[in-house]
Amino acid sequence: MNFLRGVMGGQSAGPQHTEAETIQKLCDRVASSTLLDDRRNAVRALKSLSKKYRLEVGIQAMEHLIHVLQTDRSDSEIIGYALDTLYNIISNDEEEEVEENSTRQSEDLGSQFTEIFIKQQENVTLLLSLLEEFDFHVRWPGVKLLTSLLKQLGPQVQQIILVSPMGVSRLMDLLADSREVIRNDGVLLLQALTRSNGAIQKIVAFENAFERLLDIITEEGNSDGGIVVEDCLILLQNLLKNNNSNQNFFKEGSYIQRMKPWFEVGDENSGWSAQKVTNLHLMLQLVRVLVSPNNPPGATSSCQKAMFQCGLLQQLCTILMATGVPADILTETINTVSEVIRGCQVNQDYFASVNAPSNPPRPAIVVLLMSMVNERQPFVLRCAVLYCFQCFLYKNQKGQGEIVSTLLPSTIDATGNSVSAGQLLCGGLFSTDSLSNWCAAVALAHALQENATQKEQLLRVQLATSIGNPPVSLLQQCTNILSQLTGQIAENLGEEEQLVQGLCALLLGISIYFNDNSLESYMKEKLKQLIEKRIGKENFIEKLGFISKHELYSRASQKPQPNFPSPEYMIFDHEFTKLVKELEGVITKAIYKSSEEDKQEEEVKKTLEQHDSIVTHYKNMIREQDLQLEELKQQISTLKCQNEQLQTAVTQQVSQIQQHKDQYNLLKVQLGKDNQHQGSYSDGAQMNGIQPEEIGRLREEVEELKSNQELLKSQLAEKDAFIENLKSSQPSPGTNEQSSATASARDSEQIEELKQELATLKSQLNSQSSEITKLQTEKQELLEKTEAFAKSVPIPGESETVIATKTTDVEGRLSALLQETKELKNEIKALSEERTAIKEQLDSSNSTIAILQNEKNKLEVDITDSKKEQDDLLVLLADQDQKIFSLKNKLKELGHPVEEEDELESGDQDDEDDEDEDDSKGQGHI
Repeated sequence: MNFLRGVMGGQSAGPQHTEAETIQKLCDRVASSTLLDDRRNAVRALKSLSKKYRLEVGIQAMEHLIHVLQTDRSDSEIIGYALDTLYNIISNDEEEEVEENSTRQSEDLGSQFTEIFIKQQENVTLLLSLLEEFDFHVRWPGVKLLTSLLKQLGPQVQQIILVSPMGVSRLMDLLADSREVIRNDGVLLLQALTRSNGAIQKIVAFENAFERLLDIITEEGNSDGGIVVEDCLILLQNLLKNNNSNQNFFKEGSYIQRMKPWFEVGDENSGWSAQKVTNLHLMLQLVRVLVSPNNPPGATSSCQKAMFQCGLLQQLCTILMATGVPADILTETINTVSEVIRGCQVNQDYFASVNAPSNPPRPAIVVLLMSMVNERQPFVLRCAVLYCFQCFLYKNQKGQGEIVSTLLPSTIDATGNSVSAGQLLCGGLFSTDSLSNWCAAVALAHALQENATQKEQLLRVQLATSIGNPPVSLLQQCTNILSQLTGQIAENLGEEEQLVQGLCALLLGISIYFNDNSLESYMKEKLKQLIEKRIGKENFIEKLGFISKHELYSRASQKPQPNFPSPEYMIFDHEFTKLVKELEGVITKAIYKSSEEDKQEEEVKKTLEQHDSIVTHYKNMIREQDLQLEELKQQISTLKCQNEQLQTAVTQQVSQIQQHKDQYNLLKVQLGKDNQHQGSYSDGAQMNGIQPEEIGRLREEVEELKSNQELLKSQLAEKDAFIENLKSSQPSPGTNEQSSATASARDSEQIEELKQELATLKSQLNSQSSEITKLQTEKQELLEKTEAFAKSVPIPGESETVIATKTTDVEGRLSALLQETKELKNEIKALSEERTAIKEQLDSSNSTIAILQNEKNKLEVDITDSKKEQDDLLVLLADQDQKIFSLKNKLKELGHPVEEEDELESGDQDDEDDEDEDDSKGQGHI
């Protein structure tokens, strides 16, 4: 307040005494009048004076105006006047022209009055509550006042709103206001509120801001809309830029799909208004915010895929190849497409397939490269094309191969009807335009980035330097241009030439560090001697350090886009700065290394290469074992399926046998009942329709089944004993190779014998099943004969005595026959039970055989692994002994005493003799 009074007193052209008294009287009326009309008129008068006499009204009336906001909320008119007056005091937007020397003073007044207003945080909370009023005369000036507060002291006001209950939510309601002026000013308020505050940005986003803003943009006509679209796009940028949470929420909410209509500009050349150009610039920048290389890779990748799936990338490529597009929009579109495809294989493949609408059609890449090497094209456009080409090749080995292939002789079109990308790059590489040289060289460098295969391919490229002369390789031509290295470094040039010296030193250092000493004239040691004699090591390292200390180096290392204000600044590429940072240290070490250190380093490299070869060998071995394991797993699965099928078949057979038994018993009962009722006159050779010869034959078959059963039992017992012997004779893990091989052969023979016995048992089981079927058929025939006999025998009228005698005889024979039938039934039941037991034992034997087979396979795998490990250990031990021997010789040559180890060797020999004795004992045991 003292500051403000001092400013007021120091004004040369201050208000007249009567006007100051008027402001004081109005303030007194506001403070003391009991009538609302008087207070309203006084506030309205202060409003009219607040623009011209901003300082005086602010000093005297601010406290009274805040009191009006607190006490007179029921009257919207006086509240509106008070808010307008406070806005005129705080805001720096003066309608009347002011002198230049008073501009700074006006800005200071605004910040000072804002500081006074927000010193009591309740004032901001009061203002937020007033924004809930729907009355236009209250809400609109309230929005303007809060926006002005945020412009003056944004971070402080943001913090107050952030801790205010429902503060941000109240402001979000402004976007839903049906009055456009309030909605539009609400967008401006949210712009100021969300600037550089991630917490508020998240709250606004989760308050459905994306949906509302996109609706407004659509209603206003997308890119053809007015300044409201521009304000909404700026607010969207505030919410999304450098805010990973909001970017993910934007993508998950399917809002990327709603951006596609923004770029449907059509093919008609109806003219581009300044507002449309501005809107499209902001829309393209918003796309780049979502796919910026500075974002987390996962977030950028998911947004890139979504843009391809919804057709947004295709729409951008349409603008890229369209005619009549303004140059600045075309440049920004190229930059946007660059980042949409950067590092995304799907998008890069699509971009490679895009053709320009020409006759004949040409790939979009070729058309863009034509612009890059064309001197007449704008500088920023050529930089954008270079960035697009770099992004197309970024982590795209397929695209790199396609570009390099256009440089090879076998792919060049002999007719000259079409121009390839490789021809354009070679033409630019040796052009008289320095900018084309730089762009073509950087583009070719990106075609080789992290791709050793294409580096080898590029060495095959041949260039025709002049007519009649043989072609030279691309590498030879570049070397010819850079033939004076050492002389350039040795000269004492000015500061403007120091960077060139540093680059020459870097190239010479690369020649030393990566030198394999294959050329005798340019061996590593000779090049280092050349540097030491002509340049000096310290001077060389100093020149090398000029690169990383350059200002343009630091600027290029910050972001991958080649963004230069003019061609003079176009020196370093982003990927090249990474290479310099990586090589500067190793080149320095290589320069100071002695020849002995180089030799030791070569030996270490060879050792590492040997180690890598061993590791590779074991990796291949593990890979083969994994394949074998997968095959065995598949075989196990197949065997399991077969086993389940066999079990199902056995179950079905058992159920069929049981059904046949039930049918047989039922037929026997029915046969007994028929014999009791029919009163037979059979002779002595026939009893109840069954011939004695058939009964005898049945008994013989039963006896034969019994004997077969005894044979099967004996075979099963032998097999069980054999399995027990196998289990007891299983080799332990510590057996030697010979015993393991013998056990393996013996197991194979035993398994073959078991398989043969199993086949025999199965054949016997099948024969028994066929015999049972045969018996059932014969039983059916006997029943049919019995029925036929009962029908054919007549019953004459005999005497009761004869009938009674015959009946007694028949009953006796029938009882005997029933007794025999009962015995046969019991025998058949016993046979069935024994057959079931035999089947269970057979299944157990099969499972035992499978277990033994698995154990045998495991043993064979263990033996194989042991052999391989022993071989590898022997190789390693031999190498180690050779190295120890060579080291001892070197120590002897250097004069160091070497202690002999005869005793240790003799001890090793004794250990070997003990191992031989143990092996012989193990073999004898086997």
